[in-house]
This record gives sequence, structure tokens and C-alpha cells, in this order.
Amino acid sequence: MRGFRYFLPLLLTLGLFVGFATAQNKKGKKEKAPPKKEFYSGQPIKALIITGGCCHNYLYQTFALGSGVQKVANVDFEVMNVGGKGTEAQIDLYDDPEWAKGYDVVIHNECFANTADPEYIRKITDAHKGGTPALVIHCAMHTYRATEIDDWRQFLGVTSRKHDHQSNYEVKVEKADHPVMAGFPKDWVTPMDELYIIEKVEPTNTVLATSVSEKDGKAHPVIWANEFEGTRVMGTTYGHSDETFGDETFIRMLARGIIWAAGKDGEAHPPQ
Repeated sequence: MRGFRYFLPLLLTLGLFVGFATAQNKKGKKEKAPPKKEFYSGQPIKALIITGGCCHNYLYQTFALGSGVQKVANVDFEVMNVGGKGTEAQIDLYDDPEWAKGYDVVIHNECFANTADPEYIRKITDAHKGGTPALVIHCAMHTYRATEIDDWRQFLGVTSRKHDHQSNYEVKVEKADHPVMAGFPKDWVTPMDELYIIEKVEPTNTVLATSVSEKDGKAHPVIWANEFEGTRVMGTTYGHSDETFGDETFIRMLARGIIWAAGKDGEAHPPQ
């Protein structure tokens, strides 16, 4: 099933985003250096966003993610919006065994709960095994939940099949010293969002933050860092609402997650 592919900078320049000042090429004049980014100013991180499926405003989420991250980190985004708006799809992109090659990080923000074909799912996870790192957001945790194999869940670092109602959830930082949580406030409360119920946490997963369910009273992981077959995977179950993607704390955390997943945390600037 084909969707559409675009480079985020092309979208942003259509009146939505003011890019960097263009370099001066006139003879005798030096090129203007790009401004230093607050989090990361090294070589551009090449990120692929894969998005689409059920239940969310993916056009806005993609814009908010891309434009927000680019304010603080040097990241170039390419976007694949694929699979339609249902709960089941198989994306042609994954038919190429090297579909993730050339990217520093893949951002999975898709929502296809009823896709269950093991062979298809392993086309995705095999590309991440010892390969391209990932950032997984919200409904990626419920994607492929109908399948009987655990490959995708091991990749994510968690198993989740349901969520609580929307509410404003307090977020408790569990690992303040992890690079993803650098500068993260101790008292952050989410905009209206869903709390995913986590059934299982993989032994390779380091839980970075939790929120307490208003129904079962248990603390559930909401931000984490997983190690999948030698590959870094950063995840968060938040990201249902437009309000969450419009929240600066959330976007800055995702920016840190992209930097960490791509292995650039050693080059990242410490929080001021």
C-alpha cells in the first residue's frame, strides 16, 4: 500500500517555517555559519518519520515534531505518510531489506493494531537489529498488537494492549541522569493524553519516567530507553493529542530522544 513521501523542509517552507539564512555565495564573501542549536549543532541527523493509520492527526503531529525539534537540534526529516487511516496495512517501503539504510534514526509514529503477518513485521524489526536506531511514539506501542509473535514488542521494549482514559497525568522522572531526560522538569503534567497500560517491560529496557493510572493505581512506564539487539530505541506512550505535540516539554524530550537514539548524545550540548 503506497502513501506519499516528502522532505519536511519542503513542507515547512510553504509559509509554515522560516529556515536558516541562506549562505552568501558572492565572490569575496564568506558563507554565513548556521546558528548554534541549543541541544545539538553537529552534522545533521538524518531522520525518517513513518506515520499514518488510525486515530490521530498525523499531519499536525509531523509538523509539530519536525519544526519543534529543528529549533533545538540539527535534524533533517524525511516523511513517509502511508497505509491510509485504518487499523490494518502493509507498507511497500518495508519490502526492501535495506529500507532503513542511510538514516541515523527512524521515527515510528504509525497506528496499525490489526496487522498481524509475522513475515511482514519481521521485515521491519530485522532492519533495526544491530542496525538503524529508532524513536517510537504512542500508538506504535499498539501497532501489530494482534500478532502472535513478540518481535515488535521486543523492539519497542514494552508490551501494551490497552490504555486508560484521557487525563492530565503527572510524570515522575525515574532516571534524571539519562541523556534523554536532560533538563526535563520534575513537575511536568501532560496535556490531555492517554495513559497506556504496560503489561511487560523487556529486560533490555531502562524506564526513564512513569505515570500512575487513575484506574488501577499502578505506575506505568511512559518514557524509556531500550537496547534491541545492539540498537538504541527510545520510546514514549504519550502523544495522542495535538495538545501534547504542541507542548514544549514533550517536543524537547523527543529531540533529546532523537539525539540519544542516533548516538549523538556525546556531542549534545548540556542543558543551560
